[in-house]
Amino acid sequence: MKEKYACGLDIGTSTVKLVKLKFTKEQIELCNFYLEPIQPDLGPVLKMVTESCETKKVNISVSGPVTVIRYATFLKMNAEELKQALRFEAAKHIPFSIEEVNLDSYILKEDLTENKMLVLLAAVKKDFINQRLKLIQDIGFNANIVDIDSIALINAFNFNYPQEQSLEHKAVALLNIGSSISNLNILEDGIPRLSRDIHTSGNNFTQKLADIFAMDFKSAENLKLNPGQEKLQSIIATVEPVFNNLANEIRVSFDYYESQSASSVAKIFLSGGGGQLSGLKDILANLLGIEVQYWNPLNKISITDSIESKKLEALSSQLAVAIGLALRG
Repeated sequence: MKEKYACGLDIGTSTVKLVKLKFTKEQIELCNFYLEPIQPDLGPVLKMVTESCETKKVNISVSGPVTVIRYATFLKMNAEELKQALRFEAAKHIPFSIEEVNLDSYILKEDLTENKMLVLLAAVKKDFINQRLKLIQDIGFNANIVDIDSIALINAFNFNYPQEQSLEHKAVALLNIGSSISNLNILEDGIPRLSRDIHTSGNNFTQKLADIFAMDFKSAENLKLNPGQEKLQSIIATVEPVFNNLANEIRVSFDYYESQSASSVAKIFLSGGGGQLSGLKDILANLLGIEVQYWNPLNKISITDSIESKKLEALSSQLAVAIGLALRG
């Protein structure tokens, strides 16, 4: 197998993340990664981070209110028949006009009872995709694929933690806390069954600190990330209402999932830059009565020698979406 390279570009609301993977017969290797703050003029930042890509193609993703993911049961049909029926069937599940979205689907399970199958439906507003594609084209690149953040996240997790698919009659949840949006996905035997965006995120924690301590947002963000042991407990107490909001949103999602399924959620796996508050993992575990752990999106990916391991370790949790995108090849 000839060496191949793929780049995953995650354009978030506060940072741009890019990872470059090398695919060989023996392994998948991280060659390079970038994490840069968002600037009002995105072009130069994107140009800088994509310069190391071996190809003129990148895999990108979108998220937020312009996207919809639904899991629906359809009468059993093959992939070609699904393609033909997609627009008609999706209209029953997508809250946008079918004319204004790009649609895609994937058959997740073909062996449901009553001659049914489980299908993932994904829709993104065309206007938004066109804007994102223009942004990429303006720096001399093309999008190889356009994904949704949640799907890229699931892809990264299933590649790196295949053993978690074996929890019998139990599901796991992936909680990716971004700056302005958190993604929650519930997986059953590695198959996604629920995906939703939660609007309690890292910025809510920062804003609460800024309000209470009468400081600017940047100083509050620094305090959140570097609280020091003497201030940690007072900071946790200050942001307690945000913790409660997040836990309530998660609980509502779990209740809905468990009402539709014979499984219950056994564990939450955390990622994302917004989740970098000391104590977050343990507080969520206590509020929800469930095991919570951080996961490493590079768990089964080797690292090239030139990458500074300490820097990567500190930032790897924020690279999960970009890694999921690059794994698409």
